[in-house]
Amino acid sequence: MLGLGQMGSAIAERVIDAGHTVRVWNRSSGKAGSLVEKGAIELASPDEAWQSDVCITMLADSKAFLDVALASPGGLAIESGAAGKTLIDMSTVSAESSRQVAESAISNGIKYLRAPVSGNPGVVRSGNLTIVVSGDRTDYAGAEGLLRDIGPNIFYAGKDEAARIVKLALNLMIAGTAELLAECVALSEAHGVDRAALLEIVSASAVGSPFVKYKAGPLVADDYTSTFSTRLMRKDMDLILAAASSGGVPLPVTGVVQQLLQACISTGLGDLDFMALLIRLKREAGQVIAAD
Repeated sequence: MLGLGQMGSAIAERVIDAGHTVRVWNRSSGKAGSLVEKGAIELASPDEAWQSDVCITMLADSKAFLDVALASPGGLAIESGAAGKTLIDMSTVSAESSRQVAESAISNGIKYLRAPVSGNPGVVRSGNLTIVVSGDRTDYAGAEGLLRDIGPNIFYAGKDEAARIVKLALNLMIAGTAELLAECVALSEAHGVDRAALLEIVSASAVGSPFVKYKAGPLVADDYTSTFSTRLMRKDMDLILAAASSGGVPLPVTGVVQQLLQACISTGLGDLDFMALLIRLKREAGQVIAAD
């Protein structure tokens, strides 16, 4: 497992708990301790991951993925000695960077699956993660058992970079829903509606969703501890709009949400959960919010 951020660490825990031998590495030091205590083996460099038949990566962005996957020395060095093994990338990265890795991996006999996820560390640990997979269907069949040890909701999206686009499309919906939920709360509170009562009603209504229900508790508590930061969501909006541009598709609402996320970052909210969109709205309305 390469990449031990919040998601990578949670995924590694699932694989350890399923009884697999897990080797771990992170770009910055100090992240592996709790996993080693659970039985993981810490690697000195990424290319040592090929001691295993499968290497999973969960990295912050496209640049980090390319640096780890293609660098030699200092990275996976996928052109040397890993033929027949499988690389599964679970990061949210651009289709363009993924294609670069695919070309190198496939030309060197490495099976390559794109397997981005929808969920947060709590969802991973509770065993409810959704995984969207694309690549060679035979390679997918060979890795499906391991993926199910990570999360039960697995969908094969098709060949090549299909899973990358589906993941971006999902995050488009999540970010847009977050802004609409923030507007719903801000409007209602401006007219004296109790937030807890409002969110209970919204959750039970036609616009209720697992996302809305998951965010209701933290919103009632004014808790913006990050499960996925505003900064990372803005990064995903950049990827979405780049994919839209290359496909010739206008995404006007997504463009506005990207700007709103950037406004949050510019006012010091970048490391909070992306529901900090509500803090921005409340500030603009001159309303007091506990998080301030």
